[in-house]
Amino acid sequence: MDRNTRPLSVTILACIFLLVGAAGFVFHFRELLPLQRDGLIVECTEILAVVAGAFMLRGHNWARWLALAWMAFHVAISIGDPVKKLTMHAVIFILIAWILLRPPAGRYFRGAPAT
Repeated sequence: MDRNTRPLSVTILACIFLLVGAAGFVFHFRELLPLQRDGLIVECTEILAVVAGAFMLRGHNWARWLALAWMAFHVAISIGDPVKKLTMHAVIFILIAWILLRPPAGRYFRGAPAT
């Protein structure tokens, strides 16, 4: 595989991040209207998912680390919730880490432009 060829798994994952971020932003948008601090924080996290997805498609290495941090954040805020929610977030985090830290993804992100 060429360094500049994006693995299909990265393409799919980046598109999922784009969709989840955009859908979450739309779903939680009504929480912005009363200008609540929590609503603003939620919307910022949704924007980060969109940014991570878009820049993973462009091959930026920092975007895969942002995606991992975004999911790790979700695991962290699930602590104290029902075990089922924490377990699901942890499993999804492990799957995302497996996709983004495999050698084909590493080659793809190393071949990305630095700017």
